[in-house]
Amino acid sequence: MRLDGKVVLIAGGSGALGQSVVPACIQAGAHVITADRTPSSNVVGWTAMKADVTNEADVRRLVSDVVRAHGRLDALINLVGGFSMGRLEETDAALWQRMLTMNATAAFLLSKAVAPPMVARRAGRILHVAAWAAVEPFPGAAAYIVAKSSLLALIRVLALEMKGSGVTVNGVLPTTIDTPANRLSMPEVDPSTWAKPESIAKALVFLASDEAGEISGAAIPIGTPGAVKAAGKA
Repeated sequence: MRLDGKVVLIAGGSGALGQSVVPACIQAGAHVITADRTPSSNVVGWTAMKADVTNEADVRRLVSDVVRAHGRLDALINLVGGFSMGRLEETDAALWQRMLTMNATAAFLLSKAVAPPMVARRAGRILHVAAWAAVEPFPGAAAYIVAKSSLLALIRVLALEMKGSGVTVNGVLPTTIDTPANRLSMPEVDPSTWAKPESIAKALVFLASDEAGEISGAAIPIGTPGAVKAAGKA
């Protein structure tokens, strides 16, 4: 599980999950570039870039800048996403669109932008963080679950389209992620079955490595399936 010398773009790297994924990639030997609307100001050991990954022109500019600066892009790790509760009848069009934009459109735009330079080199890894709720839905988060289900479909379709190109496409499906924010919002729930950020990071590092070259179209559950129903959130 080494990424020595690989150029890895991590979208949403300054978020809670990025605090585990970014160091894991660096420790594995990767040269890491993070992309966020508001980049971290305390950057040590990686490059932080400003980008709105829900904007197609900004995504194209971001990927072009990375390839121009480093000569290639070996892996995309997309951590961008958002969560909102709300049954279908309680969901307005603005919330519906926001969930689709954050959880599916951003992944589409990033995938579309990174695929050409990867295919040109016949090597690359495209990785997205979806959610176990896309496989095992629960009531009360309609827009979020539909958006994550769309992301899971994107992973599978793109893997088929990239077959034979040298580029693999995979995802991870965490249950509720064990973050300080989730613990604070759900103090009554036992977090022992939740997905640990460190476990997600290890899975992503493996999928980005040369050892995972024969894996594409996979959606790997992390955490205890069924726990998301108990927690009501992922």
